Amino acid sequence: MPFNARVIAVQMCSGMQPEHNFKQLEQWLEQSDLREPTLVCLPESWLAFMQDAEQSLQFAEHYQYWLGKLGELCRRFHIWLSAGTIASKDSEGGYYAASFLLNEAGEVVGRYNKIHLFDADVADGSGGYRESRLTIAGNEVVVVDSPFGKIGLSVCYDVRFPGLYQAMRSLGAEILLVPSAFTTVTGATHWLPLLQARAIENQCFVIAPAQYGTHENGRKTYGHSLILSPWGDVLADAKQQLGVISAELDLTQLHRLRTDMPVQVHNRFKSEFYE
Repeated sequence: MPFNARVIAVQMCSGMQPEHNFKQLEQWLEQSDLREPTLVCLPESWLAFMQDAEQSLQFAEHYQYWLGKLGELCRRFHIWLSAGTIASKDSEGGYYAASFLLNEAGEVVGRYNKIHLFDADVADGSGGYRESRLTIAGNEVVVVDSPFGKIGLSVCYDVRFPGLYQAMRSLGAEILLVPSAFTTVTGATHWLPLLQARAIENQCFVIAPAQYGTHENGRKTYGHSLILSPWGDVLADAKQQLGVISAELDLTQLHRLRTDMPVQVHNRFKSEFYE
């Protein structure tokens, strides 16, 4: 039954020390209005924004410990938590950029491994990005049932590939999560229109918590965490401020829009994910 779902997106400037980043999150939760039920969404690499892939691989060995700590937060604050991305060790010597979804009991109810890896040259002083060097690409589309509606999981660079979001919509997604660490160069031009396109074409709410600022690892990120309506309206924008933004998602409005303009029914293109 559709209802108003409360969501929070956290904008961070994460450093390389997970203990510090975790403490910052805990402080923001203590200061937030966490009426039940609330879905809290964190950005990409929120727990440890490392300088290179080797450091991320070393950190990835400890991801189970941090999942336990996040479970404690969920139980303490009675929240659902989308844990951005946490590097998670793989048996083959690499790691996944894994996005975990935890319920209010602290249980992991969904995991998405980032499918599209950012191998690109961007004129932002970084010298380019080669995410695939030690990161292993995922291969599964993930949509999770929740008290807030059906949640589709994705990460950052995924937003440039609309087929992934169409696949999530075909699996029933009503809310799309896009935790990110967009560069300042690409963010200034592409961030808002890409997210609006994903919201409009799939008639979904989009929650895009982001990194912002100059980081300890030397990276600079764009910020502007966003919560968007299925019509593409900006419901909340963190702009260039650290902290939280929130919105009430009217799922009744979403289903009315889908009834009035049934684009999913009209879509004549199919993919391997469509039944």
